[in-house]
Amino acid sequence: MADHTIPHFQNDAGHAAIEIGVKEFLCVGANPPFDHPHVYLDMGADAEKVCPYCSTLYTYNPALPATETTPAGCAWVDQAA
Repeated sequence: MADHTIPHFQNDAGHAAIEIGVKEFLCVGANPPFDHPHVYLDMGADAEKVCPYCSTLYTYNPALPATETTPAGCAWVDQAA
């Protein structure tokens, strides 16, 4: 079993860019049922990554915890979990 979970982020509001505190994450697009395939993204040594489905630009901000975003409210939690 993994010792950590990979955060998921969504972009219902259509932000051009979202700051996140992790470099490995999943983008779900908009909230389900309007989501796109949940795609794993890894920034590697870079500080930003564009989702190939929704074109959201994710920027790494080391000051943010894994569950917070700027603008606020873009972290996604599966309600079934």
